[in-house]
Amino acid sequence: MSEKRTSPKSGKRPHQKYKSFAVLQYLLKNSDEDHVVSAKAIVEDIADEFGIEAERRSVYEDIKEINRVLLMLDKGCTIEEAVELLENDRSDKLKAIVYDEHRKGFYVRRRSVNFYDLRLMAECIYASKFINEGHAKRLVNTICSFGSDYYGDQIRHDAFLVDRVKTNSKTVLRNISIIRSAMSPTKDGAAHTPEKIRFKYLQHSINDVKNEVERRQGKPYIVNPFCLMINEGNYYLLTIDDKTKKPRPYRVDRMKYVELTGIERECEEEFKKIDMKVFARRTFSMFSGNTTLVEIHFLFLLLDTMVERFGTEGVTYSKIDDKFYSLSAFVDVSEQFYGWLLGFGRRVKLVGNEEAVKKFNAYLTKIYKEYNPDPVADE
Repeated sequence: MSEKRTSPKSGKRPHQKYKSFAVLQYLLKNSDEDHVVSAKAIVEDIADEFGIEAERRSVYEDIKEINRVLLMLDKGCTIEEAVELLENDRSDKLKAIVYDEHRKGFYVRRRSVNFYDLRLMAECIYASKFINEGHAKRLVNTICSFGSDYYGDQIRHDAFLVDRVKTNSKTVLRNISIIRSAMSPTKDGAAHTPEKIRFKYLQHSINDVKNEVERRQGKPYIVNPFCLMINEGNYYLLTIDDKTKKPRPYRVDRMKYVELTGIERECEEEFKKIDMKVFARRTFSMFSGNTTLVEIHFLFLLLDTMVERFGTEGVTYSKIDDKFYSLSAFVDVSEQFYGWLLGFGRRVKLVGNEEAVKKFNAYLTKIYKEYNPDPVADE
């Protein structure tokens, strides 16, 4: 005798306690301001995806309950207060999920983060050189999960338009975690004395430019870590040298085998004396060199460029005439700084100080001789 099967319609339908969750997940994934879904589509999807059978009228009730719970969480009120707020909200402004009468469908109107926030986070990830391509894709996929599938497709497309040379290192985030642990004043809920770290440092080799080799024949670096900084898409660790007592940055993606030493960090007083804004501007904007006060004259159209490069703190700007402005700032004078000036041609002129101008002339002469090794003598 065959066992009589009970139709779900004639008895209790299975998995009904998960139905509201399934409805919410479908809406989050498949709807937004530009895309609505019908109750029929929701019913069909949760049946196919979760094996949950439902009627359209019950979906309406589920969405009503979802709106109550989401408002309760958003406002930090009781469920009874949320019910009252929604009943008095004739404009539906408090509802996270609304029904569009014109398009005949539901959509999620309010999320924890909006589309523009998601896209900005994705673009920041893809613009970061210290995150390798595979990890960047995984992070962007995670970000996209906070929006609809339509959001995700657009965000991935926009993000991939950012063309940056990214690191091949797969251990950057692990390195950052170890560095933060070394610098932290607490560990596992207890007081911790910041300590030095040990690592090997990599550089490119002309023999194989695709792969980096260890500097100093693999001899490890032991440094005092003080601060992590991001500049032009790269992560840097600022350290203070034990011997010179001067700051020195290292690229985190070029660090290998980073580990704690258990040796107490030194040079605390030297680090406290550093003005981080000034240091970052001098070091990353103009490369390393001897810090000195310079005066630069430049075409007025370059004012925005100069402010972006030098900032406004500790920098003096003035007007020379209708075409040219002047600035005075402390910079780390080096050949890289001179090369940066040359990129502007006659639109920028270094006029002071005397020593910096003299060295600039010597630099120009050296460059000229590289391209004119045997000048013809004037007759």
